[in-house]
Amino acid sequence: MLHELLLSLLGYTGDLIVDERDRQLFVGLSPDNSVSNQCTFKLASDISFIEPSERDIIEKTIALGFYYRELDRFATKSRNLSWIRSGNESPMPYTSVFPKEEMENQSVYRRAIANGITEILSVYRSAILHMEQKLLSDHLPILATVTQGLNKFFVLLPPLYELIQEIERDGICGGKLLNLLHKRCHCGVPELQTCIQRLLWHGHQVMYNQLTSWVVYGILHDQYGEFFISEQEGNSDMNMTEKLTRMSVNDGSLSDWHLGFHISSDMLPEYIPLHVAESILFAGKAIRVLRNPSSAFRSVDARHKKLMGDELLPQSEADKIEMMLQNLKESSEFHKRSFEGAVDSIRAIAASHLWQLVVVRADLNGHLKAIKDYFLLAKGDFFQSFLEESRQLMRLPPRQSTAEADLLVPFRLAVTKTINDDDKFFSRVKLRMPASGTKTSIKSSKSEASKLKYTDNDSNLLSDSSVEMSLDGWDGIALEYSIDWPLQLFFTQEVLSRYGRIFQYLLRLKRTQMELEKSWESVMQQDHSNFSKRRVNGSTSQQRRQCFRPMWRVREHMAFLIRNLQFYIQVDVIESQWNVLQTHIEESRDFAELVDFHQEYLSALISQSFLDIGSVSRILDGIMKLCLQFCWKIENQETNASTIELERITEEFNKKSNSLYTILRSSRLAGSQRAPFLRRFLLRLNFNSYFEQTAQGVMNVVRPRQTIPVLQR
Repeated sequence: MLHELLLSLLGYTGDLIVDERDRQLFVGLSPDNSVSNQCTFKLASDISFIEPSERDIIEKTIALGFYYRELDRFATKSRNLSWIRSGNESPMPYTSVFPKEEMENQSVYRRAIANGITEILSVYRSAILHMEQKLLSDHLPILATVTQGLNKFFVLLPPLYELIQEIERDGICGGKLLNLLHKRCHCGVPELQTCIQRLLWHGHQVMYNQLTSWVVYGILHDQYGEFFISEQEGNSDMNMTEKLTRMSVNDGSLSDWHLGFHISSDMLPEYIPLHVAESILFAGKAIRVLRNPSSAFRSVDARHKKLMGDELLPQSEADKIEMMLQNLKESSEFHKRSFEGAVDSIRAIAASHLWQLVVVRADLNGHLKAIKDYFLLAKGDFFQSFLEESRQLMRLPPRQSTAEADLLVPFRLAVTKTINDDDKFFSRVKLRMPASGTKTSIKSSKSEASKLKYTDNDSNLLSDSSVEMSLDGWDGIALEYSIDWPLQLFFTQEVLSRYGRIFQYLLRLKRTQMELEKSWESVMQQDHSNFSKRRVNGSTSQQRRQCFRPMWRVREHMAFLIRNLQFYIQVDVIESQWNVLQTHIEESRDFAELVDFHQEYLSALISQSFLDIGSVSRILDGIMKLCLQFCWKIENQETNASTIELERITEEFNKKSNSLYTILRSSRLAGSQRAPFLRRFLLRLNFNSYFEQTAQGVMNVVRPRQTIPVLQR
């Protein structure tokens, strides 16, 4: 009887200890292969020589055999070792073959936990063997020897049984499984706590292996989707051959950087903060970029290897990262502070080498200066020459089929006049006149697969106001800047689209300022010509000048506003923010920090130029449109109908300029930190209190309308 009891403790039943599941088999019912909800080991009911008290003790004891069998079944299935057992040797003949669905639903983390459970069960089997030897050596073996020898397992096996019940019932795996074990560690039973911590240690071994693969080699080794870093669905469907082909042809590391990977919040354990997971994501993506340079960059770097160093990621640094993870892996417990410290160190190494690649080797500052020169109009002489050369062309509506080709002629003339041959970045700049409604495009050069071109005219980013209040059809003039690997990590499509938005705004502003100057020049030339022709009749010439004075005064008001706005944006906004960005570039050695600084720089340019305030941008676009209309009218010097139109333009300009001043001087803008130099701009505008006095017209104060006399030829 004692041997039947010992065998039942190892999951084998017989005549004395029976399994309720056997009855299901006997009557032809199919037993459930999942974990049983309750203990099915019972003492045979026809045994009459056992006292009720002893029956209770035996049934309580044989429950351990049931827990052992279920835990062993779980471990066998999770470790995929059922195929080496034969049906005759298994204590669970009906579980030797698992359903196909369960065999396909594999989990590396479950397998690791199963290894831990196997360790615990091996200790349990050793205790049974030791107890058998003790019972055989006693002359009068008693039941108390069994219960006393297995006492600690009454505390361990039932909670482990409940654990695997929950795992199989809810299909828990991956990071969710680690989270479950971490919660179960917090209990008041030291033996059970040690046992669960051991299981958690096994789970962490898998996590550390995946971390090592990710942050040392840039490879995501997660065949069952259990890691908290996961591929986007489009990338995960690709087989390895397709991935390697894409990486070799189109620099897949760059597309992976922007769209390839993300944090799976479902698989992120609660005891790992989100910012730590983001650092791990960044480090792995950075290592992928460093270990997979483009072929074009690799060939260029080979020619300058003595200057640039041996490798983008030295092997010593990779070994250092691996050693940090190995130290965490060997620790018997998970220490949050040590883990976060190691992750921060790994991230710092990856960010530093990525900074070295982008800032030093790829000459980031040179490209930033070039973008400032051309997108932010820092090369004012070039754009002044271009606008002068294209002035007559822009007086006519653009022809959709040839507009870009027409613009290339004055563009090349301006290049010949102002751009030096030693400007190595200008060759990357292309003038574009996209068709109406054309969105930003990304073009790949056929000769250089690693080179991407971003068109900055993203119609989605342009405000509705700029479309509604467009000056004319030439508002779509855009620049295209060709970017080489690895600068696409820094100059993303979104970044170049924001630069394009600022460029179009600044070009409209400069064009308006030039038209106001040219109109004055044209009128003065005409006036001097008329004066020389009519010197005989001096009173007529003087009278004509007297008639033109109100019109010239309006033009001067327009030019004054546009000049001050242009000075504010170019000097107070762009130059000051550029100096701040340069300071950050000199001080920072972290690529991610540099990206954040550049985003702040762009956001400051847009916000301080009022491009993100719909009411202000609409007013500014309206003012520029009125200024151009005014210039064209006074140059044509048409008759009565033109004079009425000039009066309308003048009245509209006064309303809009006063509204602009009223909005900008409000405490919401002038008193906020979003535009620190706005007060200077307002001071220059209102240096003689003119705007402050005339702005009362916006406050429903009726002012006498200034009339413009009829123009005479």
